[in-house]
Amino acid sequence: MWWDERIVASQPGSDNLTPHEQPNGVSTAGADRGAPKPGKGGSKDAKAAKKAERASQRGKAAPATQPDPDDPLRDNYGDPPLVQSRAQTGEKYWQISELSPALSGQKVLLRGRVHNVRGKGKSSFVVLRQQSSTVQVVLFVDDKTVSKGMVKYVSGIPKESIVDVSGEVHVPQEPVQGCTCSQVELKALSVKCISRAAPLPFDLSDAARKEEDLQREDAQFVTVTQDTRLENRWIDLRTPVNQAIFWIQSAVCQLFREALLAESFQEIHTPKLIAGASEGGAAVFKLDYMGREGCLAQSPQFYKQMAICSDMSRVFEIGPVFRAEKSFTHRHLCEFTGLDLEMAINEHYNEVLDVLDRLFVYMFNGLKSRCAADLATIQEQFPVEPLQYLPKTLRLPFEEGMKLLQEAGFEPDPLGDLTTELERNLGKIVKQKYNTDFYILYRYPLAVRPFYTMPDPEDSRYSNSFDVFIRGEEIISGAQRVHDAAMLTERAQVHEIPLDSIQSYINAFKFGAPPHGGFGVGLERVVMLFCGLDNIRKTSLFPRDPKRLTP
Repeated sequence: MWWDERIVASQPGSDNLTPHEQPNGVSTAGADRGAPKPGKGGSKDAKAAKKAERASQRGKAAPATQPDPDDPLRDNYGDPPLVQSRAQTGEKYWQISELSPALSGQKVLLRGRVHNVRGKGKSSFVVLRQQSSTVQVVLFVDDKTVSKGMVKYVSGIPKESIVDVSGEVHVPQEPVQGCTCSQVELKALSVKCISRAAPLPFDLSDAARKEEDLQREDAQFVTVTQDTRLENRWIDLRTPVNQAIFWIQSAVCQLFREALLAESFQEIHTPKLIAGASEGGAAVFKLDYMGREGCLAQSPQFYKQMAICSDMSRVFEIGPVFRAEKSFTHRHLCEFTGLDLEMAINEHYNEVLDVLDRLFVYMFNGLKSRCAADLATIQEQFPVEPLQYLPKTLRLPFEEGMKLLQEAGFEPDPLGDLTTELERNLGKIVKQKYNTDFYILYRYPLAVRPFYTMPDPEDSRYSNSFDVFIRGEEIISGAQRVHDAAMLTERAQVHEIPLDSIQSYINAFKFGAPPHGGFGVGLERVVMLFCGLDNIRKTSLFPRDPKRLTP
């Protein structure tokens, strides 16, 4: 076929931080657009440089935006006036995904992006894209519907421009290779450019290449670094893998909400402007609030507990979380979306774990069934073994986890927290022994948990708390909470938290507070680990880390 630049099977190749990860989280695995790939030999460097030069010049020549006034078919093409809600015709705009051979001969109107365009003599071929769906549009000069001027005009439309195409649906003799809508093509009757794209900072075909293709010894491709992607995120998000990632992220929120509503949970919305640190410590974004000190909430912890004290027995929230941590890792952000829940318990915090178990199995099953196509897109570009999980989630006591590590030759602190390295190694041990990537580790040492965590009744060194892991990385911290005001005050003092900053929180427990527990999980981390991706910036729409505040 005339076009072999696949879009569904494309893969971003440069925001994989491993093994070239730098302290600022920016990949150096490949060169930016306009720079040849390093270490591939002089001739390959020269070819790459020439390609980059051609790419940098692409779109600089000003193409014709209006038809020749002497062209009898001039009404069939050209740049129309700016869309300013002048009129409403009611004409249907079709989706590419709706097109099928059953519509053969029917006239349709599509609006999409020019993914690729190729003009040759008296013909022009355009690949029109809507999100990850593509269809081929053909133009042949016939003096009835398509003129030479129209072909020239269409051939000069820059990539990524938005166009309206009116045409007839045709069934080609052979399937159109490289287009997701392969069983039909569109014979253009009119083409109008609604919004012209400026020269691109990088070509989407370069941003959508498989890593394995970029790493080949004979590779001639230009790579696009993570910094370039994130500086131009609105373009990077157009790649198929990013389209798939954020459909999956949307589905996670939907499934989380569905499962909890079915368990009689109530959705709430808590303040993000607060007077004191909700998690303790100094990792907060401080601000001036009407002349007094305030900060952005590290979690909805205080307020979801207050809701329990207000007889809202089961609550959840999906909302922003802010952490002023200078963490330059693959899994930390300064702003992320928290999925939080809190619930009253009758006897034991196992009741929370039971809900957690059902919730995540429901979510994982739902993602596999509802997002199969999106997962396939990601898998093709970032091959990884699908997540393994059990119908009934594995629960391991913290002490048993430490014994497994010791038996494998590691030396964990039995009363300390797990390091990232120990988490990953324990994940491998659990996967080998229990055949699961998803498990719960409970009864953590009290010293490494927040002040509002309920101590273990049998051994004061431990607590009624838990963490949850996917692929050897922690995604959830949770616990039974201290619901006694006197004990809560004592625990805050042990953690050296100023009581005046949390007095309203403590007061909530003075007037009768149900025993309760809960947890919080980061949406971006869930998506990252479920999909087997290597960096949380891939699953954040516009990432905020210690060095990035724009766009």
